[in-house]
Amino acid sequence: MPISPRVPDLPALDLLLSVIELGSLGRAAEAHGISQPSASSRIRYLEKLVGLPVLERSSLGSKPTPAGALIAEWARTVIDAAHELDAGIAALRERRSSHLKVAASQTVAEYLVPKWLIGLRAQHPATSVALESGNSAEVARTVLDGRAELGFIESPRAPKGLESHAVARDRLLVVVAPTHPWARRTAITLDELAAASLIQREAGSGTRTAFERAITAHLPDWKPSALLELASTTAIKTAVAGGGGPAVLSSLAVADELAAGTLRSPTVTGLELGRSLRAVWPTGRRPAGPARDLYALARRQLAAGS
Repeated sequence: MPISPRVPDLPALDLLLSVIELGSLGRAAEAHGISQPSASSRIRYLEKLVGLPVLERSSLGSKPTPAGALIAEWARTVIDAAHELDAGIAALRERRSSHLKVAASQTVAEYLVPKWLIGLRAQHPATSVALESGNSAEVARTVLDGRAELGFIESPRAPKGLESHAVARDRLLVVVAPTHPWARRTAITLDELAAASLIQREAGSGTRTAFERAITAHLPDWKPSALLELASTTAIKTAVAGGGGPAVLSSLAVADELAAGTLRSPTVTGLELGRSLRAVWPTGRRPAGPARDLYALARRQLAAGS
């Protein structure tokens, strides 16, 4: 049932109680952090709504009229209930803020999320974070199902039902063992890469999806030829380093191996393999609390170029 337009709003009722308690409109205005003219205007509006004077003003201060005293008595119950409602909402927010569930694709979970969580810890030391790792398709389902408040994926676009924003930049690299023929070359052609059988992640992997979309943009009829399908980046790196064949992996994932020389990476002539890594959340529900702050940390690091 709609509330009658004659019912004053909570700030006006709260101010009336303060005037009666403190005996002065000026002191009540100070207690509420507003100017005395604003307080007077609020009381006049209250009187207009109820159709009765609620205060008697004099040089000695302000006191309630009989009608004002009765309205204040009723108002006290309303204001107490409002404070109880506020305390309950605060408790719910605190409960939500003490736990954060995040899902991230394997590359993001391993190489980016840890430093973001260090920053989040400084802002929310009492918040416990549960991080679930999987491929990008699994992360999307986890967020869509409500099992995580925020997700991070490697896919070029967010699936239906999710909003997204870029939080990091990455580049896919072709990697081979030092004994592979490509290791002695600085570049290979797009046709050579398209003809090769690769060691790949499973279907649903953001890295695989991004690579396949990049290559089919140039070769629409290209069909992938998988030498092996493995469920983790670590397994792929081990297989490649052992001479199993070439793979396409995130630059984040192979930086140490390239520096150590256990993997080599020729460029691919005519193929752009840069990509954005993305935060995702359910459509229409922007991240809030610690999830919002984690998202903001990731965005700031993107803006800083890290």
